[in-house]
Amino acid sequence: MRHPARREATPMPAYARTTSLPPAKLSGVMSGIGRREFLTMAAAGTAAAAISVTIAALDPATALGAPALTGNATPEPSSALSLKRELRAMWIASVANIDWPSASGLSAAAQKDEFLHWLDVAEENRLNAVFVQVRPTADAFYDSPYEPWSQYLTGTQGQDPGYDPLAFMVEEAHKRNIELHAWFNPYRVSMQTDPAQLVADHPARQHPDWVWAYGGKLYFDPGVPEAQEHIQRAILHAVENYDIDGVHFDDYFYPYPVAGQTLPDAGTYEQYGKDFDSVEDWRRANVDRFVETMSGRIKEAKPWVKFGISPFGIWRNAGTDPLGSDTGGSQSYDDQFADTRKWVLEGWLDYVNPQIYWQIGLAVADYAALVPWWAEVAAQSGTQLYIGEGLYKMTSGVFTDPAEMTNHIDLCREVSRDVGPIHGNVYYSAKHVPLDAQGGMSKVVADHYRRPALVPPMPHLPAEAVVAPVLGNVRRVRDGVRIHLADIGTRSARATSFAVYRVTGSVGSVDIDDPAHLVGTFRSAGGRVQSWLDTSAASGTDYTYVVTALDRVWNETGPSRPRGTR
Repeated sequence: MRHPARREATPMPAYARTTSLPPAKLSGVMSGIGRREFLTMAAAGTAAAAISVTIAALDPATALGAPALTGNATPEPSSALSLKRELRAMWIASVANIDWPSASGLSAAAQKDEFLHWLDVAEENRLNAVFVQVRPTADAFYDSPYEPWSQYLTGTQGQDPGYDPLAFMVEEAHKRNIELHAWFNPYRVSMQTDPAQLVADHPARQHPDWVWAYGGKLYFDPGVPEAQEHIQRAILHAVENYDIDGVHFDDYFYPYPVAGQTLPDAGTYEQYGKDFDSVEDWRRANVDRFVETMSGRIKEAKPWVKFGISPFGIWRNAGTDPLGSDTGGSQSYDDQFADTRKWVLEGWLDYVNPQIYWQIGLAVADYAALVPWWAEVAAQSGTQLYIGEGLYKMTSGVFTDPAEMTNHIDLCREVSRDVGPIHGNVYYSAKHVPLDAQGGMSKVVADHYRRPALVPPMPHLPAEAVVAPVLGNVRRVRDGVRIHLADIGTRSARATSFAVYRVTGSVGSVDIDDPAHLVGTFRSAGGRVQSWLDTSAASGTDYTYVVTALDRVWNETGPSRPRGTR
């Protein structure tokens, strides 16, 4: 997840150099109807009559003449302190026991307790999603028929941990109404090069022709079609058998270059690359095919499951390619053979989450140059954009300004207003959130996350015909205010969760567009009758509440009738 920019560039005020598409052009940059636009129109046509939804993304269907889904949120902040709609997430890394589990060989009970701690951390910092690494090295944190149990669970590859971690993680995250994106590393097989150290039935040992060693690690060869199919089957098993919210890849495609070493794929290129002018073009085509195919197969299995990638923050430098960013660092297009810009423009991704792990003003890779560059690219296809934040650099001291991270969020909101929508931020990695080095994360929460936020919906994903709930009793109890509501949707279209809004005093309506009124969300417990305790309600203060219903992909109904405390 981390790789330094290498080459220096001439220092310049990067944000001022960035050329932005005018807003009038952003809505009309697409030509033809691609996969995303087709899905958008289909979702809008089937759901628009049944549900009023809130949208914080560009809706490409509108520009194409399809029925537009109604919206009550825009990328421009309505509050200086909080947005109603933004993804706030952290990566929970399992490889080498970086975050969780903290060590291999812990008991199942200890592993569960640790994971619940990370969900506590997410809640305390008002995050609404976690990206959890469930396939770090061609192994599994879930019961897979294709690959062995991960060694990072028990210390021994292939050993059953005594429970199903992914099932547990999904259930516990959803209890708190936190999205769980399952993070897979596609090609890495092992952190060492000896196949004999893998379990005997490991696919890399059963098919040694699929694998090569490079840079002290083993990798599946991306150019072998059978290896690609195996990887996709392993991932799709998790999609089909677990209630995950997203499939997430990081920046590791072809491995990062190692000085003095050459990728050992000459034989594969000779066998499969005859239609390409260069091995580099062939490698990029291999990764393109993998990403495009994976995208389609996820949607075939479960159309609501999101697919996102967190690439290295630089696609190409403008000095190499005029379409590139005003930077001078490593280039994913050339180094990992990952044409990340193409994936966004083709609509293969539901979201892109570039790792922009640098500070504002860094000459070689200026955060203030890269964020608007990515915003322009993402706006052209309606792909949601989350910015990957190198929170660990607050701990290491690379970010010397305690306000560096909160300044990143300020800049993202300016770019969202002026260039193209930015839908949230993801922090690497989990352990650095509670460490709160230099008070950097606390300042983000104080400045920007004082209120909870809803995950931005994606107009092209299928909406469900949930309806506004009926708010019943709102009564004061010892620990706060207890609200009761009824989900009056049909059995096949019950709400996934609910959002609670509150204002002081007795009023006739509550503005649900104002993020200052959002006090919490909660997951449906199933059935018609639901209840929730507002522990933040002050004693002796009268309030008026309304509640909305949310479907699986965070489309929102209008509000219930208001009810006051009694």
